[in-house]
Amino acid sequence: MIAFIVHGGAWDIPDDQLGANRAGVEKALTIGWEILSNGGSAVEAVEKAVVSLEDDPTFDAGVGSHVNAAGEIELDASIMNGTTFRAGAVAAVQSIRNPIALARKIMDESEHILLAGSGAVRFALEHGMQRCSNDELLTGRELELWRTLQGRKSFSTKEAFRKKISHDTVGAVALDSDGVIVSGTSTGGTQNKYPGRVGDSPLIGCGTYADSAVGGASCTGWGEAIIKVVLAKTAVDLLERNSADSSAAAAGAIERLVKKADGFGGIILLNHRGVPGVAFNTPRMARAYLTSEMNHSVVEV
Repeated sequence: MIAFIVHGGAWDIPDDQLGANRAGVEKALTIGWEILSNGGSAVEAVEKAVVSLEDDPTFDAGVGSHVNAAGEIELDASIMNGTTFRAGAVAAVQSIRNPIALARKIMDESEHILLAGSGAVRFALEHGMQRCSNDELLTGRELELWRTLQGRKSFSTKEAFRKKISHDTVGAVALDSDGVIVSGTSTGGTQNKYPGRVGDSPLIGCGTYADSAVGGASCTGWGEAIIKVVLAKTAVDLLERNSADSSAAAAGAIERLVKKADGFGGIILLNHRGVPGVAFNTPRMARAYLTSEMNHSVVEV
């Protein structure tokens, strides 16, 4: 059994952006599935699929990320291997095009889990990664939005997710032929965020979690609320308690997000058998999945 699921964010995706969102998650699914179906590892599938989403300006990760209040782009990402329990993450990192690739390097080549800011950049350069300019990550859409927000006396990042001016985090979960589950998540954070703000995406247990004996999850949405309920680990714990019912675990996690933290967002997960689950309480969520027991992939927004 192999299985793969990806997401491109949960928010109020406008009708004119449905095609780009659908195409983006479908491409990422194809990349990850090709790796898995050729005997490749779940780690490789997750990294390469998330890189594809980071390189797509449709999404809030890598190219096309939101701009913070200081006019900078700061990125967060994490990846976790559910068999070894090794993980890598970066927070508030600048000038790195693909933070998920850096997170994997930290997982594979460091004793640490989370590196932030200039320290993360230093590690990247020491391990052969190249810096990019802020302009390489900036899109005209985000620049204009940032300029608009500077004229407002107040702006709630929570409310941004309810409106059609946002876009959101990306992620993936894979089960490979060796039974290894890996989860990964990447984001540019929220619009006009305070410099140095860190959301759920780089926090193991919050935005990303994997345990090959149980399942793996990747989250998206309002990070401050997701952190409060440790959403990814909550979903995996629910899997362990409910006989691995993926749909029920995903729905239960989102229900807890609402009840405990008045939060909103979405979650994708796989159980240890590769059965996918999806839940969200936003108007739309871009996602795609495929397992070796399915006749065709599912791509939905």
